[in-house]
Amino acid sequence: MNIIRDIEIARRTILRRSPFELYEAPPQVMQKIRDVFGEGLSPDEAVERIINDVRERGDSAILDYTRMIDGVELSSIEVGREEVVSAVSRVDGALISALNIARERIRSFHLNCMRNSWVREGVGQLFRPLERVGVYVPGGRASYPSTVLMMAIPARVAGVEEVIITTPPGKNGEVSAPTLVAADIAKVDRIFRVGGAQAIAALAFGTDSIPKVDKIFGPGGLFVTLAKKRVYGSVGIDGLQGPTETVVIADEGADPVFCAAELLAQAEHDVLASAIMITTSSDLALRVSREVERQLSELERREIISRSLEGRGGIVVVDNINEAIALVNEYAPEHLSLMVEDAPSYIDRIHNAGGIFIGCPEALGDYIAGPGHVMPTGGTARFSSPVGVDDFQKVTSIVNLDKAGIERLGPPAATIAECEGLTAHARALRMRLEQ
Repeated sequence: MNIIRDIEIARRTILRRSPFELYEAPPQVMQKIRDVFGEGLSPDEAVERIINDVRERGDSAILDYTRMIDGVELSSIEVGREEVVSAVSRVDGALISALNIARERIRSFHLNCMRNSWVREGVGQLFRPLERVGVYVPGGRASYPSTVLMMAIPARVAGVEEVIITTPPGKNGEVSAPTLVAADIAKVDRIFRVGGAQAIAALAFGTDSIPKVDKIFGPGGLFVTLAKKRVYGSVGIDGLQGPTETVVIADEGADPVFCAAELLAQAEHDVLASAIMITTSSDLALRVSREVERQLSELERREIISRSLEGRGGIVVVDNINEAIALVNEYAPEHLSLMVEDAPSYIDRIHNAGGIFIGCPEALGDYIAGPGHVMPTGGTARFSSPVGVDDFQKVTSIVNLDKAGIERLGPPAATIAECEGLTAHARALRMRLEQ
């Protein structure tokens, strides 16, 4: 791994933020766009065309894009109940048991996060669940049952009436069995074998087969994220999740084997993933770099990992822990792993991070610890939070003041209204006071 011993160089290179729209799409993606549209478009332009087409032609556009992009000729868009039952019989019992354990931990966590409606002194808040939400689950070449659980379970805890899933089909036109099993465990209502920007457009605007939802959740690649950005306003979204990222803060006492394993685990997600270590020890930096090379040779996804580490990873050597924390708060990572002595004592000083992991692998958070694994990326941890039960609710303010409350608050309210030149506001207040 590249070792950087100058903080300013680190800020200009691996710690420099770029909008996800500026990520350079791989040549094969650009060629695919030319094949589908007959001309060279940017990913954002291609997404715009897909959204407009799905909005206009509905299911017909979905079937066309699934054939042209995924290479799959669908006979039906929705997954039937019999397919789910068949998937349960085909999935290993150990995986089903693991998914059930994860379900209970995720459910328990979000039950503790629930907020209740309240009214005090004539004002309050009414918390209501969203009526219908859509969850995008990445798929096609891989299976992500954990995303199903992480999104659908807090929706159920919040009281959402209908949860539907869209996920890309495999080359055989089927949704992966583990994804279907997770959907069954999480009590998902409907499942559709649709991926990419066309799935986001269908959820946002509705088609004959896929109902329009109130809000779209779930991570995805560049095209999904661009689509979510474009449909926002017509529908709610949970956020614009970019490539995953992790920062490890380590001191001289950290285990280089564990440090390397954390970096490799995150880098295997995507060639655009960011896996960065910040350390106070030059010796540890060298040992971790060597350990990364040793472990990398044993991993199945080493080509993806290598490209990720080469393009967006690295090790930054700093003088002290204070400099490390300052860099983390500037960078605002999705995941932060503290591999330092007396790690809990630093929690209050970490202001910007999606999740902080102490004494345990970050992968536990991905699957089974309890908190949601869809977290803010791209520096948005400065102002946003991991997806949780609050995201599946909406809040209505309640104002129910009695006569005494109106008499107490009316005069100063009228004074403010007159200051702003809104005399009808002031008159409405004074008329009520005069009664």
